[in-house]
Amino acid sequence: MAVHHPATIVPGKSHLLQAWVPLQPWASGTDTSTLSRLGSYRFDDPAGEVGMETHLLGTADGQVLQVPLTYRGAPLESAAASLVTTMTHTTLGDRWVYDARHDPVYLTALAVTVATGGREADLFEATERGLVLEPGTTHVLGSGTSSAGGGPDWSRAAVDVEGTTTRVRAAGDVLTLLHVPTDGTRRSAHALVLTGTWPGQDVPLVLATLARST
Repeated sequence: MAVHHPATIVPGKSHLLQAWVPLQPWASGTDTSTLSRLGSYRFDDPAGEVGMETHLLGTADGQVLQVPLTYRGAPLESAAASLVTTMTHTTLGDRWVYDARHDPVYLTALAVTVATGGREADLFEATERGLVLEPGTTHVLGSGTSSAGGGPDWSRAAVDVEGTTTRVRAAGDVLTLLHVPTDGTRRSAHALVLTGTWPGQDVPLVLATLARST
């Protein structure tokens, strides 16, 4: 499960996304002059250390951008180039925000979710009465049915961008992140998929695919 702590965050997520997203090569074909929040989904870190949140943003020209970020309580070793910003969280303290495409915890969580038929993490709000489940509006689902074992070491992954797509390769496995979600008609028949829905998008779109080496 993921826990939302009511707090003041500086800089705010909307501000950092508006500043950072237009600079990314995978967003160059879209009008990012204004970005609106459509939804978001999270994955669980089994160790409970890394927050993972994927933002779904509407662009000024009517497209949807998928932007995954991770939130850490300390810098990620050898990942200075993928640091988006640092923020101050009044409950959790200083947080280091990373481009999740370069964070092995996120890549592992995404691959496992796709391969095992997993879904988004339940989100709870921390209140004086304890944890309260927040109703979800964005839902994702993997198409696989396998166990979680046997995946590669995503800390050794190679990351490449082609248009609005990021491909991450590790030990023969290929994770493909679609920054502009699609209906899936062009995907490989051999790839497992992560599909999602959010407010205003009732028909599932493909968010990511996983092609396994074995």
